[in-house]
Amino acid sequence: MKNLFIALAFCALLFSCEKPVSDAHFYDEGISIELAEFRKHQVSDIHYQLDFSIPEKLEEPIPSKLILEASISDLSHPLILDFHEEKSHLKSLQINGKPSEINHQNQHLIIPKETLKKGSNTIEIEFIAGELSLNRNQDFLYTLLVPDRASTLFPCFDQPNLKANYTLSISAPSEWKVLAGGPETSKEVNGDFTTHHFGKSDLMSTYLFSFVAGKFEEAESEGDFPQRMLYRETNPEKIKASIPEVFSLHLKAKNFLEEYTDYPFPFQKLDFATIPIFQYGGMEHVGAIQYRESALFLDENATNTELLSRAKLIGHETAHMWFGDLVTMNWFEDVWMKEVFANFMAGKLVNPAYPEINHELSFLTNHYPSAYGEDRTKGTNPIRQQLANLKDAGSLYGSIIYDKAPIMMRQLETAMGEKAFQRGIQKYIKTFANSNAKWSDLVEILDQETEIDLQSWSKVWVNQSGRPILSNQINYSDDGKITSFTISQKAEDGSEKVWPQLFDVTLFYPNEMKTFSISLESETFDLNEAQGLEKPTAILFNSNGLGYGIFPLDLNSLDQIQTLENEVMRGQSYINLFENTLAGKISPEQTFEVLRNGILEEKNEILARLISSEMNTIFWTFLTQGQRETQLPILEDQLWNLLQQDISTNMKKTIFSLYSGIAYNESGQNRLYQVWKKNIEIEDLKLNPDNFTSLAMTLAVYGHPKFDEILTEERTRISNPDKLARFDFLQPALSQNESDRDALFESFKQDKNREKESWVLSACGYIHHPLHQKNAVKHLPLALDLLEEIQKTGDIFFPKRWVSVTAGQYSSPEAAEIVSSFLDSHPDYNPILKNKILQATDNLMRAQEITNSKKD
Repeated sequence: MKNLFIALAFCALLFSCEKPVSDAHFYDEGISIELAEFRKHQVSDIHYQLDFSIPEKLEEPIPSKLILEASISDLSHPLILDFHEEKSHLKSLQINGKPSEINHQNQHLIIPKETLKKGSNTIEIEFIAGELSLNRNQDFLYTLLVPDRASTLFPCFDQPNLKANYTLSISAPSEWKVLAGGPETSKEVNGDFTTHHFGKSDLMSTYLFSFVAGKFEEAESEGDFPQRMLYRETNPEKIKASIPEVFSLHLKAKNFLEEYTDYPFPFQKLDFATIPIFQYGGMEHVGAIQYRESALFLDENATNTELLSRAKLIGHETAHMWFGDLVTMNWFEDVWMKEVFANFMAGKLVNPAYPEINHELSFLTNHYPSAYGEDRTKGTNPIRQQLANLKDAGSLYGSIIYDKAPIMMRQLETAMGEKAFQRGIQKYIKTFANSNAKWSDLVEILDQETEIDLQSWSKVWVNQSGRPILSNQINYSDDGKITSFTISQKAEDGSEKVWPQLFDVTLFYPNEMKTFSISLESETFDLNEAQGLEKPTAILFNSNGLGYGIFPLDLNSLDQIQTLENEVMRGQSYINLFENTLAGKISPEQTFEVLRNGILEEKNEILARLISSEMNTIFWTFLTQGQRETQLPILEDQLWNLLQQDISTNMKKTIFSLYSGIAYNESGQNRLYQVWKKNIEIEDLKLNPDNFTSLAMTLAVYGHPKFDEILTEERTRISNPDKLARFDFLQPALSQNESDRDALFESFKQDKNREKESWVLSACGYIHHPLHQKNAVKHLPLALDLLEEIQKTGDIFFPKRWVSVTAGQYSSPEAAEIVSSFLDSHPDYNPILKNKILQATDNLMRAQEITNSKKD
């Protein structure tokens, strides 16, 4: 007993000598990592009981009530709730049954420690719901609270590692339908309003809480696993073709993921809503996924690429139920973990459903161009980024997370082996289910399944940015035999980073080809197996598309790319050609000629889309106006003639998309006008009403003489009220009157005019189209000045997309000077936003370098 007393006294002494928790950043705007770490220690067993009363009129506020139950273990500091709204929105506060004064500062509601007790506490708050992320419209609304926007709606602990349960009640106009994370348990009708009661939700982070309410149609699936869907689409053909398939795709995804993870579906339900103006492709809210409506509703003539894209989107959001929702990152610096697995698993699970599609090619074309599009820039960032405050979490998202991370994970799986990798993932899911994890937690588990030094591997792939430039040195004997074959890598940014990676190299001979597997673990690799071989007619590096970086380009075989039988080889060749072009190793004119020949011969829809995308970029950004005018008549006739040939419906849609995106001269306008007028019908080209609306807008941008008449008639063709509202919003951006376009862009200074972000981005795309840039360049200073405000008020992808559709579309020296001057005059500019600018304007700056190199 004496020893026990001594031990207890020693422990007490240790505790008293602990460094006190610093609250220096507790009261900062946003959620600092210091506050988050303390609250994780301080608070547990959280239950939010929320009540929202949605009025019929859009302009009226939403009265709300919160009953918060939580267990508190530490009273050394006040309890700090997050509420990113004005103090006036807080109407009353009761703490453990007693009224309390409201102390609201720097987006936080401070609960005095004197009013609390260790153990269970109850806090009741009457408030007006915040609307920054409520997305209210005349006849529907939806929440979108990622990454730290729950606190813009209601008081909460808005950090991912304080998971909670939610019990929700929503009063809404009786003709509205309501969807939430928990199951709906009952309804009460009170005059023109109905109160919807939802049962206690599963455990989730605040960013995954959501509800949708409004005038929606409803569909339910059949079978043993019921699903409910809300939608606003009105096209009967799309509804008939899409709804059964959408239910089926969710079910297939669920079944695959249960088997792969060896963990049953983790939540009470898998319902979803489609929203016309949704900011993203989808968002993985627990029990109530939200999708952009156009991404799910396709007609019977949808291309294989469109069908595959929809399946992957559904697979992505369903995979999040395990990767992100069940196991959640501890802090948003590891947000990439949930996205990499969602993308990675989506690619795996769609393969069985689409056996006719080359999935290796699909992975290559879906991820590599986008990853390179950010990683080649001066604004690139590591996959895992440091984050001091959650208010900056939205800026972490981008193609590095969504596209480079899956490439990294595929390299890791290939190196470990699929079975070993899967065993590690299964253990990871079971270990951290209904909890939170860090990248180091996953590395520790995977380490047990492999002999690879994952710490060193992760250091360059995950914690550092950039990509390698690969080169080769081949020596031959006098009789033409290979005596040495060395492959080298160096970091594109000039650092000493080395990327351990796997890829193939293929040597071509007149009657055969020889492929070698490369395991590059240092700066150089000697391909000793090639010694003694004859000199090849051509060499293709990264011939399996697995490697990452800029690979050597065989200039003598460029005209042979389209003859490669292997589709992945063709895809890698086109991607590597494009990257070498932007690196200044081959001229845009020469590349455009290779791509032009390729599109005329290509039969694979996925590759045709890749080639079309690259052609479009080079045409508008890297060719001069004179070069465009020289190229266009020939290309336009070739594409139009190709449309008259007997090629697949999917290929015709791809070719027509390329044609309509560049055919801005008189002959092209005339042909497009006849198609839009339905005077010309191209056999097997299936265009839906949305395609005709897009075509009408394109004709307006091109300055067709009848653009007013075209837009007026097109408006009469639109019956869906959501699509009609979008059309009306965009009309000023399509005007040939410069003042109309100017007025619309100037209106975006007001945040209320930027609420429908997808509409705003479309409008900016038209206003800053290359054909309008001579007059629109004057808006670039405003576009850049607004970026910080856009980050505060917009959703996670809006800042980068805003810069991309404004400054990012330009190629002129004047635009480059405006961007450079802006950055030079703001030396202390937010570094995350600076990187977004550098990413979005990389092509603009490279266009200057390429042009200047020609002059030299």
